[in-house]
Amino acid sequence: MKQFMFAMASATVLLAGCGGSGTEDTSEGSDAVEIDRNPYPSTYAPYPSTTVLIKDAMVLDGIGGEISGGDVLLVDGKVSEVAEDIAAPDGANVINAQGKWVTPGIIDNHSHLGVYPSPSVSAHGDGNEISGAVTAEVWAEHGIWPQDPGFPRALAGGVTSMQILPGSANLFGGRGVTLKNVPARTVQGMKFPDAPYTLKMACGENPKRVYGYGGGRFPGGAPYSRMGNVAGYRMAWAKAVEYKRKWDKYAEDGGDPPTRDLELDTLMGVLNGDILVHMHCYRADEMAQIMDMSEEFGYKVTSFHHAVESYKIADKLADYGACSAMWADWWGFKMEAYDGIRENIPMVHKAGACAIVHSDDDIGIQRLNQEAAKALSDGRRAGIEISNAEAWQWLSANPAKSLGIFEQTGSLEPGKNADLVIWSGDPFSVYSQAEQVYIDGALMYERGNEALTPVMDFELGQPGEGDLK
Repeated sequence: MKQFMFAMASATVLLAGCGGSGTEDTSEGSDAVEIDRNPYPSTYAPYPSTTVLIKDAMVLDGIGGEISGGDVLLVDGKVSEVAEDIAAPDGANVINAQGKWVTPGIIDNHSHLGVYPSPSVSAHGDGNEISGAVTAEVWAEHGIWPQDPGFPRALAGGVTSMQILPGSANLFGGRGVTLKNVPARTVQGMKFPDAPYTLKMACGENPKRVYGYGGGRFPGGAPYSRMGNVAGYRMAWAKAVEYKRKWDKYAEDGGDPPTRDLELDTLMGVLNGDILVHMHCYRADEMAQIMDMSEEFGYKVTSFHHAVESYKIADKLADYGACSAMWADWWGFKMEAYDGIRENIPMVHKAGACAIVHSDDDIGIQRLNQEAAKALSDGRRAGIEISNAEAWQWLSANPAKSLGIFEQTGSLEPGKNADLVIWSGDPFSVYSQAEQVYIDGALMYERGNEALTPVMDFELGQPGEGDLK
């Protein structure tokens, strides 16, 4: 994530998106004010890896290409080469993958693992701060429980990275965070290095239902209608624009720095292009209005989530440049989800827009390859011809782009992180399973290998009476 610096004659403000010293100097008489924008930095370090050569597989590169009988070479945690016949380097671990398939690791750009962990009890419900409709100041990572058993189960389904988002009760739900799907004692140990922060927003029924029926008086942050929702967004963005104007003036003229506001820090980060907006939105008409509003205030929606009506405005989404993160066949569970169709994902893809298969579910994340297979099959039945290689973009390259990490992962290209899966067969078949999962070149999961099947502390249970003797 890029860093941006405001320099002036008498004072300097450092606003770092993904790093910094963690210090803030506001002492009287000081000629500098430094604000660390990443006080909870990633401490992720790749697990140990070896040189690995995977031979004779059906390789999908994640960006629409395929090689039948292809090889993939992993060196120092990176993809070194992808070709039809690669000579084994000295000391390489050579894997015969004949009859198997190799793909980039799956990236789920909409998950609530850790903030709504298993077991699903109220004490574990940390995904929504419902004290107000605008809570841009909260960060999902501060509610993530790294011991959620959902993480290793997602790993067994081929998921190597994921975005953890706050829930959708709020107009502005707070910051999301991108994680590497590895066991760690802290969430910082899972944070994808240098991944941009994201902002969760929500439109439609959820925010108006939570606050409209639960008390609170608008315009004090509690909308009762879709009209109120949009007014609430606009009031928050108007405040953010003014807040940014104050910081820009301070950057230019110096003097006393503006008073910090954690909520507006996040919104200003969006306006500066450093925080990516991911917006829960079902209806086509609302998505169109949100795109207009983003242009009014000068920011961009990176991805609309759930987006069951994206097929109605796929051309507009393509022109605007927003991804749609969608389910294969969830629809009809509330009014704004009623007009979903099973061809949604392939129709968005056909229009040249960015299509993504997401989970929003602790069970669905274990079988995202099968969700993509359903959408692919439904599209073909409707006459939309999409190859397996093209469809894999929905699971790796496109979600990586939506999270700002495509330069690091999401495809099997030389120099990228060696995040990949070896499947027992065609991953679009319900009979295929993830046999091996690599993250940064380290073998993190191997089917049938208990030593590589992480077990969370919670799953170990409590000792029985006899065990205490």
